[in-house]
Amino acid sequence: MVGNPGEVTAVAPAPPSATRDPVDGTEHVLAEVLAGVVRAERVPLDSHFFDDLGANSLVMAHFCARVRKHPDLPAVSMRDVYGHPTIRGLAAALAEVPVEAPEPPPAPAEPPARGSDARYVLCGALQFLTFALYCLLSGLVTAQGYDWVSAGDGLLDVYLRSVLFGGGVFVGLCTVPVAAKWVLVGRWKETEFPVWSMAYLRFWTVKVLLHANPMILFVGNPLYVLYLRALGARIGRNVTILSPAVPVCTDLFTVGANTVIRKDSHFLCYQAHAGRIRTGRVTLGRDVFVGENTVLDIGTTMGDGTQLGHASALYGGASVPAGQHWHGSPARRTDVDHVRVAPADCGTARRVGYGLATVLQTLLVSVPLLVGGAYMLLTVAPSLDVLLDRETLHITSGRFYAEAFGLSLALFAGFVLAGFAVVTVVPRLLDRFLEPDRVYPLYGFHYSVQRTIARLTNLKFFMWLCGDSSYVVHYLRALGYDLSHVEQTGSNFGTAVAHETPFLASVGSGTMVADGLSIMNAEFSGTSFRVSRTTIGANSFLGNHIAYPVGGRTGENVLLATKVMVPLDGEVREGVGLLGSPPFEIPRTVERDTRFDHLREGDELHRRLAAKNRHNLRTMGLFLFIRWFDWFVLTVLGFAALDLYGEHSAVGGLLIGASLVAGLVFTTVYYVLVERLILRFRPLEPRLHSIYDPLFWRQERLWKLPDRHIAVFNGTPFKNLLWRLLGVRIGRRVFDDGAYITERTLTAVGDDCTLGAHSKVQAHSQEDGTFKSDHIEIGAGVTLGTGSLVHYGTSVGDGAVLAADSFLMKGEEVPPGAHWGGNPAVALRRT
Repeated sequence: MVGNPGEVTAVAPAPPSATRDPVDGTEHVLAEVLAGVVRAERVPLDSHFFDDLGANSLVMAHFCARVRKHPDLPAVSMRDVYGHPTIRGLAAALAEVPVEAPEPPPAPAEPPARGSDARYVLCGALQFLTFALYCLLSGLVTAQGYDWVSAGDGLLDVYLRSVLFGGGVFVGLCTVPVAAKWVLVGRWKETEFPVWSMAYLRFWTVKVLLHANPMILFVGNPLYVLYLRALGARIGRNVTILSPAVPVCTDLFTVGANTVIRKDSHFLCYQAHAGRIRTGRVTLGRDVFVGENTVLDIGTTMGDGTQLGHASALYGGASVPAGQHWHGSPARRTDVDHVRVAPADCGTARRVGYGLATVLQTLLVSVPLLVGGAYMLLTVAPSLDVLLDRETLHITSGRFYAEAFGLSLALFAGFVLAGFAVVTVVPRLLDRFLEPDRVYPLYGFHYSVQRTIARLTNLKFFMWLCGDSSYVVHYLRALGYDLSHVEQTGSNFGTAVAHETPFLASVGSGTMVADGLSIMNAEFSGTSFRVSRTTIGANSFLGNHIAYPVGGRTGENVLLATKVMVPLDGEVREGVGLLGSPPFEIPRTVERDTRFDHLREGDELHRRLAAKNRHNLRTMGLFLFIRWFDWFVLTVLGFAALDLYGEHSAVGGLLIGASLVAGLVFTTVYYVLVERLILRFRPLEPRLHSIYDPLFWRQERLWKLPDRHIAVFNGTPFKNLLWRLLGVRIGRRVFDDGAYITERTLTAVGDDCTLGAHSKVQAHSQEDGTFKSDHIEIGAGVTLGTGSLVHYGTSVGDGAVLAADSFLMKGEEVPPGAHWGGNPAVALRRT
């Protein structure tokens, strides 16, 4: 029978007389379909798909897609294929599915609703004006504040002025989003409205201000909870929120006392669907635990004492009864306990004291250092007479640009050298105060130490610089990782690896890790935390976007597929692959992934690895120069505005604000041009080759391109323009709420699509030493849910919907108008 959508569970075989004829017919048709896919005359009924036929997940995804096109066959998912890897076994399992009354044929998919070009353009123009006004206002405030701070007489006077000015700006940045929310929206209600409308413009303005305010820095602090309450959220006592994903429609967010929400959990209280924004409630009871890498869609409820495991999702309307534990995507009931740390004494006084200490530290130390320290550094720096002279216009002089060159180079080099020293030395000193496996109360000295270690050692710059090269191993060791005896591959780790503490992270020899690994080596309850060693076994491969918890039940030689949920129960898995959430076993490797193994051993490995190291070193140097040049131009723009401010003080503040807009425009166009030059203005082509092939090394360069500025354009028509400049074949009026596209020139997106927040379109994959990439075709009117991931070689038909947190595996074909979801994604049943 089918226990979950697309999942065939093992049952006792029926008597031969009852099932033989249907099975024989199904076997014949399935064998014909598979023979066509693998291009063979016939397929033996007992041949193993992977071991005997040499198939892989991409081939079997094509097989599943062809099976779905046969009206006489039940739908087959990849979970079914892996669970029953022969034609005879698969047919027998499908025969046990209860026969249901045939459903009427589905109505043809309606053409996606066409958006309004005029409304699209008008909304974009108003969004630009809003952004420009914010920048101009920031410029005016900055100019006035700089004048006032620079008029200080002596170090103490400068400090006091910095406290007053910096504190005022900080409070203003925190209160503006609150005021804007109550003025523009009032109290959020459950409703829906079209994108690019005036209602959407108000929604977008509030969302952008929330994401830009400095309170995001206080995630994990009681002050953050108070801030959400000021925005209208109903949050009980002793709640700990560790995720920086701000709920936009805060009035619809309810959290009971003593609840814990781990990082990278998304509870936005809105949903972008088919060109419309739907707002809805997210309700969490008392003593609830929400794990890492989770999505809570609108209309979801978790009762008192419930738990949602990591790498899981609650779809719209789902409700977890009180006391139950759920996991998976979509979530279902489990017996796993995800809260494994004992409580500690953490009362109101401790939380108030911690919050008050944070406020004092921010206003009396951090902000004055940022404001007054920057001013004092510039005034005492040698050879900056021209840059800082506002009495005479110097923008046309060569000395002006020479000083900007020297200043930007000194600042960039200082950031790299001093930053490396800080992230490798300071955390080691702080780690002496933390004892592994000891339970500490939240919001005390030890909690501050852990949070500081996490912030410093997760600085993204150095992972960006060293990732996807041999040099990342040395950097991670410098941070504190235990990497035992390293088998250097040249791609041991990607450019995005996170942790709670690097000093309790162990990765076995021969293991390779793609991007997006989060080592969850700190555990939290509503009142306590502890840090513990987390070990990833040797000779394993970890795909993209994996949260690996303390106590993960995997050993050596394991393949952890993209977005897999690492199990916390059962036997230790070794020598197998794991896919999905909740996970199921798949082959550790297949023939296609071993065809380049001869390049990973002996003299050939040494020769190619040395060549790759030289290429990666040149890449690192190139991108350091590329980033510095961006700093240099921004320095010129900033000081040019300051120079003009001295000549035109009446409008000088506006010029400083204009320089902010000009800086964003330059950075955006600059990195577009860099990417196109790397590609030589040609599109990428589908590839299947070794990581020791120079073609792959050139691909790696694309992953080094800075792209955090792209997020500024989320939810605006300018995001589509940017994608188009980068090579994405993107249609008209696409609503991109925060999607990320890795291989732009391999991706096509149709008209009027809706790309949800934190969704990803990834046209490549790497498993062990093999790299693969292929086209992705997304039809018109498609909706990608929050946190969903579309893999390479897939096609999504017009008007189809991929639910939140879904993983559309490589090679899948989603029919037009279909509604798919899950990890891995399958057709969802209509209820």
